Order: sequence, then C-alpha cells, then structure tokens
Amino acid sequence: MAADNAPLSHLVGGQPRGLDVRIAQAAAQALGRPLKVLAFESEYEKESTLGQEVNALLSAGLCDAASGFPLLADDLGPPQRANARTPDYPGAKRKRERPFVPLGTLVAGRAYQAVTLGLVQRTPPPGSAPLSGLAELAQHREMKLGAVTGTLGGTLAIGWRMGALRAQTVSLGQRDDPLALLARSGTAGRPGDAPRTGAPAASAAGAASTSEGGTPIDALLLPLALFDGWALAHPGAALVASPWRKPIGVNLGFVTLQGAVEVRTAIDTVLTQALADGRVARWAAEEGVSWTAPQSPEVSRGFGMAALLAD
Repeated sequence: MAADNAPLSHLVGGQPRGLDVRIAQAAAQALGRPLKVLAFESEYEKESTLGQEVNALLSAGLCDAASGFPLLADDLGPPQRANARTPDYPGAKRKRERPFVPLGTLVAGRAYQAVTLGLVQRTPPPGSAPLSGLAELAQHREMKLGAVTGTLGGTLAIGWRMGALRAQTVSLGQRDDPLALLARSGTAGRPGDAPRTGAPAASAAGAASTSEGGTPIDALLLPLALFDGWALAHPGAALVASPWRKPIGVNLGFVTLQGAVEVRTAIDTVLTQALADGRVARWAAEEGVSWTAPQSPEVSRGFGMAALLAD
C-alpha cells in the first residue's frame, strides 16, 4: 500500500489506516491469515512507472497484492519491460543497490471505488445545503469557481456546456494550494452564508477567499481524493464537498500477479459482498473517503474528453 495516500492508505502513529486497509483486513480474515502491510513510497521517474514499481514489489515476493491501483488496461497484463527496481519501502537498500526484479503478469481484482472530480466549498450555515452541482453554480454568476490550470478539473471548468462557466472560472497555478486559499476566508464570511439571490457574494457575506492574484473564489473543482487527504490533515477546516460527483472513467482496485489466484479470489469475494451489503460505503465514510461506487467497465482505457465534458 502507498505510505502516504490518505485516507485510502496511510500511517497513523506507525499503524496502517484507511479504506484499503479495511478491505485488506477483511480479505486476510477470509483467508485465515494475518495482515502485514508493506508501506511503499513511489516517486515519478522517467525510467519507471507506478505499474512497474508495484509489479516489482509483487514479483520480488515482498507482498501478495497491492491496493489503490488505477485499473487501466494498458498497465495490466504482461509487463512492457522485462525488469524493474522496487520503490522505497521499510528495510529497502538504497536505490542504486537494489537489484532489477524480473516482472510478472499483473492481473486486476475487483474495483472498489471510482476516481471522481467534485465541487468543494466552505461549509454552509445550518439550514443551507451545499451546491447541488455545476448547474446550480452556473445560475449564480456572482460566484467564482477555482480550478488549477492544466488539470482535469481546469479542463472541465472551462469546457462544461460549451464554456458556460468560463466567465466564473478563476485559473489557479500548479504551485497554489487551492484548498488553503478557499479555507483562508477566516471570519470574513463564507460563500455558503450568502443568500443566492444574484447579489455579489462579497456584499452579502463578506470577502470570499482569494487566489494569489486577489480574485475571490467561492468553490473549487478538483479531485475529491485531494480534498479527502487535505481534510484529514486539516480537521478544523470548514470545507465540505458537494454531493455532486464527476467520475473520470477510472476505478481503483487491488492487483496481484497472475498466479496469486487464492489471494485475488479472496479479495474479489470480500469486495463483491461488501459492495453489495454497504460495508465498503460504511468503511469509506468512517475513514473520511468521499466514496463513489466503481463504474462500468471496471478496467478501462482511461478517460475521454467527450465523456469528461458531458453532463
């Protein structure tokens, strides 16, 4: 499991926590085996990919399954290179001293969550509801939507309904901390406090949070996984995710090597039952995950622009 992928998998006081851990615990119990979590750290490098690093961990016999894996067809099946080094993990040698591991065939288990974009805003006052989605946001032209340039959220903000939100969109830089900007309003007021009557948000409820350039932002369009991790690290922040979700056509799941049939079957059986009886949704809520059920097909070719921009 990734060492710092809260709230799916992370360490709290040296102990593993997160939705992935809950699923793995249930699978280990079904197998009658103790669960041992190997927390690894992956960094983007030209000579390796996440798929190759995970494959190397599995092929080296360091673990039986890996969680939180984007189920993309191009990253599964026979490896695209013969061998790779493992990523960092507790007890690993320095990278240049690690041997290259012959890679095996990577096989997906069942998906347990869809990757989604979402709307985040400051927590509305009692009796008020968060924005229901982009359509409601578009009706209140005084509200400004922040989105990071060069991301899927930025693309959706500019392209939704042929640019219907373009005039309301504030472009944020790659180095900005968008959630900190949104939360920075302090006692000046919250966009959620403003009655949605068409009056400027600043006059109705004080100044909204601002981008680095000084433009107020009232909501953000970004991956909900980013918000979940940030919220876990900032428990006092008065931000909330809208119930609106935009799946991007990618699911997360567990992967194993082709020969690990017993482990993969146990994980799949647990997930099939837990998705049906609501345990996955409950585990996600308890761990702070803005959860969306996996979309069909569970293993995809990735997102398409037309699907991303569609209502």
